[in-house]
Amino acid sequence: EEPVFLRKKITLLRAFSLLIGSMVGSGIFISPKGVLKNSGNVGFSLVVWFACGLLSMFGALSYAELGTRITKSGGHYIYILETLGPLPSFLFLWAEFFAIRPANSAVVSLAFGRYLLEPFFAPCAAPLAAVKVVSLLGYYTVLTLNSWSVSWSARVQTALSIVKLLALALIIVPGMMLLAQGHTENFQDAFDRQSLVLDKLPLAFYAGMFAYSGWYRDNSFCCVSLLFCRNIPLAVIVSVVTVIVGYMLTNVSYYTVLGTQDVLASPAVAVSFVQRAFKSLISVVPVLVALSCFGTMNGGIFTFSRTLFVASREGQWPPLFSMIHIRRHTPLPAVMLMFPLVTAMVCIGDIYHLLNFFSFSRWLFIGLATLGLIVHRYRHPELQSPFKVPLFIPVSFTIICLFTVGMSFYSDPVNISIGCIMVLSGFPVYYLIDILQTKLSSFSPSSDYLTHKLQLLLEVVQQEIKTY
Repeated sequence: EEPVFLRKKITLLRAFSLLIGSMVGSGIFISPKGVLKNSGNVGFSLVVWFACGLLSMFGALSYAELGTRITKSGGHYIYILETLGPLPSFLFLWAEFFAIRPANSAVVSLAFGRYLLEPFFAPCAAPLAAVKVVSLLGYYTVLTLNSWSVSWSARVQTALSIVKLLALALIIVPGMMLLAQGHTENFQDAFDRQSLVLDKLPLAFYAGMFAYSGWYRDNSFCCVSLLFCRNIPLAVIVSVVTVIVGYMLTNVSYYTVLGTQDVLASPAVAVSFVQRAFKSLISVVPVLVALSCFGTMNGGIFTFSRTLFVASREGQWPPLFSMIHIRRHTPLPAVMLMFPLVTAMVCIGDIYHLLNFFSFSRWLFIGLATLGLIVHRYRHPELQSPFKVPLFIPVSFTIICLFTVGMSFYSDPVNISIGCIMVLSGFPVYYLIDILQTKLSSFSPSSDYLTHKLQLLLEVVQQEIKTY
């Protein structure tokens, strides 16, 4: 009885919550072990964390300009489509669906299950089967929430953003107190050259950038939502600087309490930290960390479903995924699409192998997006943007991203090669779809029997006039 379209439910506060909420999530509780393992010592791992923060700032500012220059919705996908063309944008969509997003969601889900169960089995590790079952239950809960209501998923994200900051505070404050009392023994020989593993440095950056990666998902989403675009650069700068400071202090706290071997041996670093520092918080911090991971899952599903929604409207994804539930006004088909792949990756995957696997594709296309900003500036010098970064920022960011992607083949050839093959497999699919669309152009989309039946089953229709 009323128009069916995605409502504008994201205020500036909610946009800020999405950005902070996804950046401060599972990464800071997963990545310390990966950064330390692939950098070799405490001192250099802290350098990697700081460098990843600066690199994220460059990327976030470049995306902020992209968002103000290209005002169509769709985030990363639409940036590549508008600057580099349909083939690179389809390859991104292909890699995002089959590699980046399901593997990322699986990593966060596994962290959720690990931290939720760890207190019940301490000092032993939680059984892997139990972790995977709880991980899937958490992911399915987020799917249901995003299918049910845009408003409720946004409210949950706002509330969990506060929980994330509280979890960090409960790690930072005790660690800084112990450091102030003179507990600096774990920082002796922090830059020991004999322990450096420079050949694994790209994997250390992959782990560190994973913790900061919320700027890539939700900065693009916030910009293209056309809500308060003039405030987006300020929100990005404040958010990223806040997260850099928080992450550096968190890692210093970890190393103040735990030695190098303790961090490398721990299946859940925050749990080991609390066990060593404040046993009275043993049941509190892991639950807060699990809720942080829950918020990251929620933000990831929220944004990726909109990417599929826009790609479907652009004709590069099946039309069913641009449809809206007639009562809930949620992009139900796009939300539910990730269900089987994430389930499979949680069942068969390991956190750090999955992280290396999807990081190749993610940073390849992030580098291409900022390359697209440089191309767009060259092609449209007359275009006035309300926000413009110095050219060296997107240039340096693009070079570092593509260099890291290339070097990672040497660091982890198996997982990186699988990720590369996944991207390249999109080439024949793109041309096959192009041929089929040409041959079937005389047919109306409504004649697609399967699409019509799925519409009836899911109670979804094409949105009317207004767009998100």
